[in-house]
This record gives sequence, structure tokens and C-alpha cells, in this order.
Amino acid sequence: MGWLNEDVGPSRRGIRDMRACHHHDVVIVGAGLAGLSLARHLLLVSDKKILLLDKRPEIPPARQKVGESTVQVGAYYYSRVLDLEEYLLQKHYMKYNLRFYWKTAGLHNDCFEDYCQAYIRNFSNIACYQLDRNKFEGELLRLNSQSPNFCFCAPVVDLNVVISDNGPHSVTFQSDGREVCAEADWVVDSSGRRKFLARDMGLTRQNPIRHGASFLWVEGLVNIDKLTALSPKDLRLKKQRSATGHLPAWLATNHFMGEGFWFWVIPLQGKTSLGVVYDNRIFPWERVSTAEKLIEWACREFPLFSRDLPFRKILDHSMLRDFSYDCGHVISERRWALSGEAGRFTDPLYSPGSDLIALHNTLIADAILTRDRSQLADKCRMYEQLMLSHYEGTIPTFAVSYDALGDQEAFVLKYTWELSVYFAFYVFPFINDLFTDRRFITLFLNRFARLGSVNRNLQSFISDYFQWKKSLSRAPKEPSFQELTQIGPLRTAEQAFYSVNVSVDEARRVLDLQLANLRQLARFIVAHVTSVVLGDERILTSEAFVESIHLEDLRFDPDAMQEKWKECADSRALYEWSFDPFVLNEFRRRVCVPAIEPLAPQVVE
Repeated sequence: MGWLNEDVGPSRRGIRDMRACHHHDVVIVGAGLAGLSLARHLLLVSDKKILLLDKRPEIPPARQKVGESTVQVGAYYYSRVLDLEEYLLQKHYMKYNLRFYWKTAGLHNDCFEDYCQAYIRNFSNIACYQLDRNKFEGELLRLNSQSPNFCFCAPVVDLNVVISDNGPHSVTFQSDGREVCAEADWVVDSSGRRKFLARDMGLTRQNPIRHGASFLWVEGLVNIDKLTALSPKDLRLKKQRSATGHLPAWLATNHFMGEGFWFWVIPLQGKTSLGVVYDNRIFPWERVSTAEKLIEWACREFPLFSRDLPFRKILDHSMLRDFSYDCGHVISERRWALSGEAGRFTDPLYSPGSDLIALHNTLIADAILTRDRSQLADKCRMYEQLMLSHYEGTIPTFAVSYDALGDQEAFVLKYTWELSVYFAFYVFPFINDLFTDRRFITLFLNRFARLGSVNRNLQSFISDYFQWKKSLSRAPKEPSFQELTQIGPLRTAEQAFYSVNVSVDEARRVLDLQLANLRQLARFIVAHVTSVVLGDERILTSEAFVESIHLEDLRFDPDAMQEKWKECADSRALYEWSFDPFVLNEFRRRVCVPAIEPLAPQVVE
């Protein structure tokens, strides 16, 4: 590795010897979170020689980077797989889940206590973090640079990669005005939205999600709990704490919700990240196109922020007009791959960016360490299918039912379903290192596919329910609080966290139990919505009605619901749920049900 100039720091290494074409096991393009974490991953598990390239002169860059919130898969990857747990707990905030807020009509909504809330009150058993991306990427680069197997070169220009079917790939670029030639067994693109390889290979694709975002950082902590007129004593003794808990709400990734948009508040040490994500079809991007406009909009839409944001120093601002996209292929037996946002990206609502990196890097690292070419071909085909299935499984979440973000009840149904799927089919396999086991992947894909039509139908069902409900809802006169784990199937899904070091056969049993749990949750959502639409609680416990629900052929149709209920209402058999089916009854009072023909009450002997 004598061709490096060791007299300069790790972020500005130059090239000393230009005469030879230097060989590396892996060339990684892009020194963002995906590339830096993949390099650390490989350095921890192998003796591979890695060259990391970036076009930027300064890593991390001077400008602040977005994408701070982690959830279980990504957080587990950084803390346990990359062995950064102590660093994360020392230098970044531990995250208090995702929490969601809606305005209460009839109130001024200029105080935090005016807002309806949905949340999980306890910390996740798998610790998550709020990352200062710049700080975290700087630490990754520092740690990687301690290895003699790691080389970093920036800035580079005129980068060209020629993928070979047989021999090593050719990589050429300019650095410090000199031409550099290198060879690599593997090339991994982690260049993010620049999508270096995907563009060069013609792999970029659109998807049906047309969302944008505008975001900024302000100096200091925006403590949403203190956006109130209450005195410090009254704040401490606030009655709402009996429902919401005593942990600081500002530690969460806090989402303030509206129809087709949401506004985030994320704490970082010494600063706060804020931003709005919106559906371009219903939200004009011009209203938040500058930092000043974004703050003005936030204070107008959610008046509690008028107590704070106008007085904050703005540190940085950026926006993305249309951020979601697909990709034709992300890993190949020809020994190239795309990691993180260099391939596909959907939407940041549930903080999936680091999850995407964790999954891709895990599969890519395993492929790189595979020597047998026939095994590599089989793995790449299977890994491509796995990555695609995870991506496509989230598309309806953002493309179909984004409008339902505007209603607390509709969103609680939507999020409880999506979080239960995530816990069982994303977190459980990842924490058990199962996604690189080919026997497991086969059974996983078989079971995950069974959720596909159910998920698509349920997303449309919830969206249509929201639209039906909009003109019929009574605005809540006081805030309501929904602790999400009161819905039993979500607790059952979370129990998958405690199944660790399982065999493939044991994993099959876990997934089968979770699949049955998810189907029960889906039936509950349909039964609950039908009981609200028809104004009849008996529907929730009617065995005949619940068992008549066909999840693969589901649509929101109040007339069809009424006809089906007429067929089932005379049955006296009660459906026995594994949890309290009346847990969402609070929302029932908010709907003025249109006049319908009443059905005679059941007589239960």
C-alpha cells in the first residue's frame, strides 16, 4: 500500500506512485454512510483490501447531512454488527421510538398538550439512536483509516469503471491532477442519489411515489414538551403523563401529521433537525422552498412552534423535490453491487434509510466473501429477489395510503399493521443473521409473498376509509392518546425480538405464528372499520362476520358491508379474539354514521 501519501489526513490522501495499476479486493464509490459502513463491515470480518473513493474534497462535508433517525434493523447493524454500541451511547442520543401528533380541532393548538398522540410508551428492547450524520460518518472514516487494509482517496474526478465478466474490473480517475488506475475484484456503488453505476448501466427506474421534502437544522434543542404556557410545576404534574409517560418526548422522532404530509422534529446534540415530507400531488412545494418559508409554514400549520422556531438560528437548509425511485438491479454475479440509496429508495416516514444500508451491506459483504462462482451466482439471484421483495413490500405504504396520515384513527390502523409486519419480517430475521441463509430465504420469500395482496388491499381499504370518514367525523374536543401496544397483535409481533439464535426450522415456526398474527390483525382492522361505518359494535365479535372476511379480495364498500352484515347478524356465535377488540372504541364516538337500516339486536343465550 506504499502508493498512499501517508503525510496527509485520512480525508485528503493523495496518490504517490502513478506508474502501476494497483489491485484491490473491493473498490467502493462514495464515502457516505453506506460506503463507510460497508468498509467497516468488511474490515471487521475479513482481510479484504478496500479502496474508498469520493468526489467531495471534505469527508464529512461542511454542510449538515439529513437522515438522522434509526429504527431497529439499522440501529442493530451499527451498534452490534459494526461494534459501535459504546460510541453511539456516548456521542448520540438514544431514540425514544417514533411518536405521532394531530391537531385537536376547537383548541388553539399552540401548546403541546393540545395535540392528540399515538405512541409506544416504553423504549424499544433493541436500542435505536438519533444520529448526527456528519459526526457519525467522521467516526467511521477515522476507525476505517486505522486499518492497513483501507485506503481512501478524495477528491476524485473523471471516475470511470469498466465492469469485466472474467478478470478484475478497471477503475480510473483523476486525483490531484494525476491519472490513477486501479483494479478491483468487486465494485460497490454507495454514491447515494448520484447513483453512479445505476445511471451508467441504465438501471434507474421510477416508482409510483412522488414525494418531496424540505428540511433544516436549527441551533439548540427544540424541546416540544416545553412548547406550552404551563408553569414548570404544572408541566411536571401534567395529568397527561399518566397516559404518555414520564420519558422526555423530545428524545423521540416526533411526527406532526396532516393529510398527505408530516413534519419531523429530531434532536441532535447541540442542534435540532426539522423537516416536512409531502405528497407532491396535494402539497405545493413552493410553500416550503426556503428555510424561512418552512418555518413560517410550520408555525402556521402547527401553532405550538410559534413559541420557539422564529427565535432560532438556522444552521443549514436543503430540499428534495422528488426523492423516491426504483432500480432495475442492485447486485450481480459479475461482482458489482449498489448499496443504500445508490439503488432504491421509497420514503423516510418510518426512518428506513439505515435499514436499507444494513440489509444491502449484509448481503453484499456475504457475496464478496463467497469464492465459489456457482454459489455466488445462486446467492446473487436470491439476494436480488430478497432486496426487491423488501422494497416492493413498502411501496403501497407510501403510494396508496399517504392521505391517511391526516387522521389519528386511520393512521393508528395503518401504522400498527406496518409496524407488526416490520417487527416480524424485517427485524426478527435480521437480528438472527438469517438473511444470508439460503434455506431461510426460500421459506421467508414464500411467506412474505402471502402478505403482498393483503398489504395492498389493506392500504387501499384504510385510504378509502379515511376519505369516507373525512366528511362525517366529529372533531375531538379534547386530545386523545393511543398507546399502540394496547392493540394486541403489535405486542405479539414485538415478541419476535426475543427469539434469538434460532435454527431455520425454528425460524419457520416463528414466521408461521407471526403470519397468523398478522392475518388476525388485518381481520380486526376490517371488522373495526366495518363496525364504525355501520354503527354497530356487534360486528366486532360476530364469528360469522369475522370469518367471512376475505383479505385477498378486500375493498371498502359500505353497501357491500351492510349486505354482508345482514347475512351474518342472526348468528349467535362470538368470535374470540386474542386481545381486546374494543380497544379503539374511543374513535367510534367521532363519526356521525349516515342513516342506515338498523338490524335487530342479537340475543345471546
